[in-house]
Amino acid sequence: MYSSLDHPAGHGPVIAVIGGGASGTLAVIYLLREVAGHQLPLRVALIDRHGRHGLGQAYSTTHPAHLLNSPAGMMSALTVDPDHLTRWAEQAGIRHDGFLPRSAYGRYLCDLLAQAERAALPAARVSHITSEVVAIRPIRPSTGGRGLRLHLAADGRIDADLVVLATGNLPPVPPCPVPDRSRYIPDPWEPGALTPAGDGSPVVVLGTGLTMLDVAIALTDAHPGTTVHAVSRHALLPRPHRWPPPPASAGRNPVIRGYPAPVRLARLIRSIRASAAQHAGGWQDVVDALRPHVPHLWEQLPEADKRLFLRHVARYWEVHRHRLPPATARQASMLIATGRLSVLRGHVAAASAGGGGLRIRVDDDGKSTDLAAGWLVNCTGPAADITVTGDPLVRHLLAAGLARPDPLRLGLDTDPHGAVRDARGRPSSGMFTLGPPLRGRWYETTAIPEIRDQAAVLARFLLSSRAMAGPGNAA
Repeated sequence: MYSSLDHPAGHGPVIAVIGGGASGTLAVIYLLREVAGHQLPLRVALIDRHGRHGLGQAYSTTHPAHLLNSPAGMMSALTVDPDHLTRWAEQAGIRHDGFLPRSAYGRYLCDLLAQAERAALPAARVSHITSEVVAIRPIRPSTGGRGLRLHLAADGRIDADLVVLATGNLPPVPPCPVPDRSRYIPDPWEPGALTPAGDGSPVVVLGTGLTMLDVAIALTDAHPGTTVHAVSRHALLPRPHRWPPPPASAGRNPVIRGYPAPVRLARLIRSIRASAAQHAGGWQDVVDALRPHVPHLWEQLPEADKRLFLRHVARYWEVHRHRLPPATARQASMLIATGRLSVLRGHVAAASAGGGGLRIRVDDDGKSTDLAAGWLVNCTGPAADITVTGDPLVRHLLAAGLARPDPLRLGLDTDPHGAVRDARGRPSSGMFTLGPPLRGRWYETTAIPEIRDQAAVLARFLLSSRAMAGPGNAA
């Protein structure tokens, strides 16, 4: 069964975007904005396995206390209009303290996508397809078809000239075998995943980051008797935002100097600490000023230093870089003070069935703690090794040699344009990626500002004559 995109009456190239979250939605928005002014023919297939086009995992939550962890003034989807989101929220009548609900940001992305689709008509059209892509195979140029064939889980297929892998974060992997899988929630953002855990029984959560706090808030709101035990190796919680921010006159902006090559981790850490100590405005300003430089600095670090960072420094960077909205920080403090949320240092070494639920063993420095739980929820963040993912498409691409992991196995190996490298290191002429799969290349690539900028650059490149000249292109 072919998609209607392949109807012979269609005109122009076909770009398939796999993933309907922020990465995929922004990629489509920028593609449409590029072609709208010139009314260039283009057909786009935006494919999302849950039909959450524009929302994805991050913005499909409807809980009012699930907030963006960055101020609205930093979250515009348009690179040329930094105040666009704040104006949109005001026009939509959304009241906020500077941090919008994540559901509102989902509405914002959906509105932008709809506007971009209307502006690009009639030359460019987008098909919203609800399905899962399980395989991609090249088509021989001699067949006269397009360059790549996407195979869908429902036995359908789509032929496309170019493919954008906007798959987002890979789901976390369990730390140990779980005997009763019905009581293990591997991904709390799967539709309806948390509903059974709202039965009032104790919950053990793996991880102590932003996702854990969202889960703890949702579960303790769902049932007044729920207690949550959060476990992580360092037991570190994200730091709260300093809000409202101090006036600009409170201190000079921190100066981020150029770092001479070779960049070394120890020297970099010393320099950042010195800047934070000397800057009158506080460490938050230093971290925020450093953020745009992270991709370049990461690229310059030797691989051994990158591995050292991931083992010993990454968690400390994350809790300072990805900070809590003030309302979330207050709610977390209240849950801890009332005993409904506890934070434990260690790692989950074993899980066994018992008492109608689970017995969880937490080990830390030779000591063990046993916890009785009705549910075990994995909030450890994206899998640290892409080669062990259960994602069927990524597994297929790696097994078929159409893609390979980056040297750190954080994501996919690509060239600077985001073209996916095959097993022999050759960049694809038709398959590209952006966002979280580029963690190994840029590291700082999971937040809206970075994904937005990548989407804008990628859209221009994909619509250039160089990208459209790939083998099998029918444009």
